[in-house]
Amino acid sequence: MAETSTLTVSIMDREFRVNCPESEQQHLRDSAASLDERMREIRETGRVIGVDRIAIMAALNLASELLSTEGTSDEVADTINQSISRMQSKIEQSLNETEELDF
Repeated sequence: MAETSTLTVSIMDREFRVNCPESEQQHLRDSAASLDERMREIRETGRVIGVDRIAIMAALNLASELLSTEGTSDEVADTINQSISRMQSKIEQSLNETEELDF
């Protein structure tokens, strides 16, 4: 079982203490820094006021990006699978032609 410890991260000048496995602490720091940056960008637009609303907008933006990425991953996987199928067919065809030449 992974050792956990408490890590303090700062988001929008507020500190949060989070329990986290030691092996994932850098990932958590990076995630907090990314969230902090996104929230500050939203605040700087001046269209959203209040930390709670800014956090919700940042969460919605991240969720939207995640959903878009999942769709893209499926499309990429389909393209890769089609390419693999075409390569398999070409390899089989080449092997068959080679076998015919051997006889």
